[in-house]
Amino acid sequence: MAALARRSLQRLVRLQVESKGSRFIVSRHMSQGEKPLSGKSAIVTGSTSGIGLGIARALASNGCNIVFTGHKDEAGIRELHQEFTRQHKVKANYIPAELTRPSDIEKLCHETMAYYPEGVNILINAAGIQHVCPIEKFPLERWDTMMSVMLTAPFQVIKHLLPAMKAKGWGRIVNVSTVHGLVASVNKCAYVAAKHGLNGLTKVVALETAGTGVTCNSICPGWVLSTMMEQQIAQASAENGISWDEAKLLLISQKQPSMQFATIEQVAASVVYLCSPAADQMTGSCMTMDGGWTAQ
Repeated sequence: MAALARRSLQRLVRLQVESKGSRFIVSRHMSQGEKPLSGKSAIVTGSTSGIGLGIARALASNGCNIVFTGHKDEAGIRELHQEFTRQHKVKANYIPAELTRPSDIEKLCHETMAYYPEGVNILINAAGIQHVCPIEKFPLERWDTMMSVMLTAPFQVIKHLLPAMKAKGWGRIVNVSTVHGLVASVNKCAYVAAKHGLNGLTKVVALETAGTGVTCNSICPGWVLSTMMEQQIAQASAENGISWDEAKLLLISQKQPSMQFATIEQVAASVVYLCSPAADQMTGSCMTMDGGWTAQ
């Protein structure tokens, strides 16, 4: 116990000394017209559609350079690249990667480091997939795919990109989880398990980086009217023989007391907040945006 106490005290003294140096000075007065994240760079997985794209757009609109990845045809990729570079006036690079393949993830990280040799400032793990099915009928290959995309891939990307953040003394890692990372629902065994694991990973990374200038948080939205949610509404409509609007009302009434969907823009704004100086002491948090779902 005495040895542990000495090590903790030594670490505290070291951090206090380092915090007086330049490595933790990340905020400064902005010149007129400068955006809050100007000069920063971010990689956002799953950023060619849905919540990931909304987050990439929000970061870019605040001056952040973007590395984006996801599934989209060439025309769509060109369109997004032009949007980031022309509309938001930031650098943008697309790197294709299949997140179920460790070699692709390693390539994604290496190419990102080639664009930003000192490392990116912000990492957003936003890629996600869904499959709704009772556990006794749940395909093993689907389970493996979902775990790879939503848990193993974030672990690998963090592992590769974290050292450069720590070396610079500043970094933001945001894992896009869900309320299902905190509570469960039927027929979503893989999704719930992966998101619970992602929240656990968030907390471990937060503890391992505490005091380094790097933070790691997750955001846990309830129902968000995204492409993934629209697919679930369509499935509920077909299974219950009701209209799309009736299925939408049915799903939200079962879980979300506000009876309103969160928007992609609201989720993206929460990510921008976590990258701001106001959130410097937020780390290890699982921030909910669920219309009262988990308050019940």
